[in-house]
Amino acid sequence: MKYLSFLLLFTAMSFAATAQNSDAIVGKWINSSGEAHIEIYKKSDKFFGKIVWLKAPKDEKGNVKTDVKNPESSLKSRPILGMEMLTGFVYDDGKWEDGKIYDPKSGKTYSCTMALKSNGDLNVRGYIGVSFIGRTDVWKKAK
Repeated sequence: MKYLSFLLLFTAMSFAATAQNSDAIVGKWINSSGEAHIEIYKKSDKFFGKIVWLKAPKDEKGNVKTDVKNPESSLKSRPILGMEMLTGFVYDDGKWEDGKIYDPKSGKTYSCTMALKSNGDLNVRGYIGVSFIGRTDVWKKAK
């Protein structure tokens, strides 16, 4: 009986640790250039992220920056601030995978994976096709 109780407790703790680990990216992050803060949040069992701060939220004419590079003309007028740029990530064995990242500077959407480094930074890897042909950006947790 003692062994069964220990086994159940260990199993429950393992599930709790996994659930807690999957939410480790939830919060605000600063991209590598320092130009934007992205808030990562969870909806159901997937992770998403939106731009919540821009260093320069307005263009040189004083207008709110919009998604002018978007290939879909109906989206060109949407503001960049508040835009959801990370979509559909699923946590699997220490990584957040199967998501997409949108780059408002180019108007392109890439496949993406994310992984926490041991120092707490977040590797965000965008790619086309296969992961080893892509680019990694390192984000820091906002304080």
